[in-house]
Amino acid sequence: MKSGRERVRVLYSFPHKLGAARICYTAWQQVNGLVAAGADVTVFPGALQRPVPRSAKVSPTLAWGKVRLPYRLVGTMHACTFHDYIVSRRIEKLAGEIDIVHAWPLGATRTLKIAARLGIPTVLERCNAHTRFAIEVVKRECERLGIEMPPGHEHAENPEKIRIEEEEYKLADRLLCPSDFVMNTFLEQEFLPEKLARHQYGFDDKVYYPEEKRRDLKPGLTMLFVGGCAPRKGLHYALEAWLNSPAHIDGTFLIVGDFIPGYAERLSSMLSHPSIRTLGHRNDVPQLMRESDILILPTIEEGSALVTCEARGSGCVLLVSEAAGAICRHMENALIHPVGDVHLLTQHITLLHEDRRLLEKLRSSSIKTANEVTWTAAGVKLLQVYRETIEMYSRRTTPRSLPVTPPT
Repeated sequence: MKSGRERVRVLYSFPHKLGAARICYTAWQQVNGLVAAGADVTVFPGALQRPVPRSAKVSPTLAWGKVRLPYRLVGTMHACTFHDYIVSRRIEKLAGEIDIVHAWPLGATRTLKIAARLGIPTVLERCNAHTRFAIEVVKRECERLGIEMPPGHEHAENPEKIRIEEEEYKLADRLLCPSDFVMNTFLEQEFLPEKLARHQYGFDDKVYYPEEKRRDLKPGLTMLFVGGCAPRKGLHYALEAWLNSPAHIDGTFLIVGDFIPGYAERLSSMLSHPSIRTLGHRNDVPQLMRESDILILPTIEEGSALVTCEARGSGCVLLVSEAAGAICRHMENALIHPVGDVHLLTQHITLLHEDRRLLEKLRSSSIKTANEVTWTAAGVKLLQVYRETIEMYSRRTTPRSLPVTPPT
């Protein structure tokens, strides 16, 4: 790329099923956003679950027509390693046609090494906090509650996963951090600030949007939790704060998501309260958000929870911890509390229960600025990070001219 005004040619490597759920959905939306922002995108996914814009070139690594390598049969780690090998071989054939490589965790080691040898700058997605930190903080919380993470869970102890990801950290030119919380977990591990690039995630404004009519100020609050019901998400803090607040007297707390084994049993005394409804997995989350007053997420560790952006788009006020990675501002369009501070969380719920004018003020302010957190905005931001990274790499690798000593 000769000029910052020219189109960036990005190779996007994703070792999973692009367009499926969770991080697969995040990656799919990133590709869409990059195309909309004007990047030339070549995508190497493990498999393609749903289509991307036609201008994006797609070549799966672990799927051939309708035949796919079964991730469960070979294991996710082995599938990611195979994907990484295939992408690294393809990059060698594309030298000179790529400006930057965007890779994802567990499927990037060889890819990053080959890109470095070919002089191509690289960025590594950090959809979560520093992995060692994340696993350790979840382990401590589970021990405090007296439960264990299921074997094979992404936040269960896994030394091999930590080893691979920490090697990837070193190999990548920059780590893409979707929140200040994620950046801080790396800074605490003594990563240099210039190694970390701040980007963001978003929401689909065609799916998540607020009700057009003004809400009636009904007597009770409706508070909503959406996510995996596990200690990491801090649902136990939300339940405790809800029952400590007078909001539970005439309000409703809706819980959407599946529980890991042992967690619901540990929380059974609180979950049985008549103001609390456990709904399990739901397909009508956008409507639930539109009908709710508050989205609560007192998570102890996160990347940048997509539900926080989606709730903002739906007109649902955020009540989140500092670790949620939410794009919001305290007392301007949300309420934010330190991790594990049940006392302050209780105060926040009570405040919105008692002061409906404040609730409406936060809601209106959040809706007005929700366009800042769409996937379209995220694509523009990510493309900007690419350009900055390419420029940084160019300055770092361009040899400086030595002064010429005149002959004597």
